[in-house]
Amino acid sequence: MASTKSSSRSSTKGRDGSSSQNEADRYRRAAEDALQQLDWAIGYLHGIHKTDISKALAKNRTYIRRQLLGEPEEPLPAEQTSET
Repeated sequence: MASTKSSSRSSTKGRDGSSSQNEADRYRRAAEDALQQLDWAIGYLHGIHKTDISKALAKNRTYIRRQLLGEPEEPLPAEQTSET
């Protein structure tokens, strides 16, 4: 017989009830990883002279960092050059 595991949220809570904080931390790390991938894509597009696309993505990245993650914006190389 196959064993069954409970997937309820209460089973993942720590002694202090920090499961929601752990979950929030996981989502934040996932968002930061996605932003790193977006950074790479922006850099690549800028490198192949698709500056209109890279500029638009850089604006989206800035919005995500400021409005959704509450972090200060970090200028990208694509935002600092004379080409954009």
